[in-house]
Amino acid sequence: METVNSNNADHPPRQSTLREYFESFVVTIVLALFGTTFVVQAFKIPTPSMEDNLLVGDHLLVNKFVYGHPGGWLKPLLPFQQVKHGDVIVFRYPEDPSKHYVKRAIGLPGDRIRMENQRLYRNGKHVAEAYVFHKRPGRNDVEIRDTFPLSEEQINRFADYNQARDIHLAYRYFKDFTDGRDVVVPPGRYFAMGDNRDNSADSRYWGFVPRKNIVGRAFIIYWSFETGPRQHLDESLSDRTGRFADVLMNFFRKTRWNRTFKLVG
Repeated sequence: METVNSNNADHPPRQSTLREYFESFVVTIVLALFGTTFVVQAFKIPTPSMEDNLLVGDHLLVNKFVYGHPGGWLKPLLPFQQVKHGDVIVFRYPEDPSKHYVKRAIGLPGDRIRMENQRLYRNGKHVAEAYVFHKRPGRNDVEIRDTFPLSEEQINRFADYNQARDIHLAYRYFKDFTDGRDVVVPPGRYFAMGDNRDNSADSRYWGFVPRKNIVGRAFIIYWSFETGPRQHLDESLSDRTGRFADVLMNFFRKTRWNRTFKLVG
């Protein structure tokens, strides 16, 4: 009589439970890293520059795949999209790439942009912007913010450079891109502005967004938590611990449930 060896090739030894868990964990981490690198990434809105469409404390998912990578080898093969007027884009801040900004794409390469008394003109035509909010009614015609670009005559009214540093810097930056009354967006650059036009540090002040800096397009709010407008400035350990405790204790009370899974547009 032949005996059956339980350890023969037909019955290999089972992997240990610990090894199975470890392999599952590694696969999960690899997939998560791939997803956040190439497909989707989460961001939090820290400032009110996009109110009332995006609020401080909104947590977004950003589609990093939609535009593709400029010059990437997959671009001719896959249906990547171009940045369009009105897209809510996430990008690395040109003056500090470690920071990410969320703004709306207003000007594409070749567009002629100007603002007069808070009204946007693109390629000579007034643009009706339903997404724009003005938090300071009646305070129009503020230099740069509401009338852009400034003329040399306007800039000369600000003789004290230290008191109007941002205005002078913006004038010098855009001088080479100004044609008549318009700023012309150069190739490979984008003009971005916040929806809260009275309180947004955007292209009017620091210039164009390079295409290579654009991370993706915001597409959904997956969670929104009531957050103070200056909380992002508090970065000490005690501040972060306090924020964590606030979420634990007030998750249900402070979560804006009506904004959960709201599409960004």
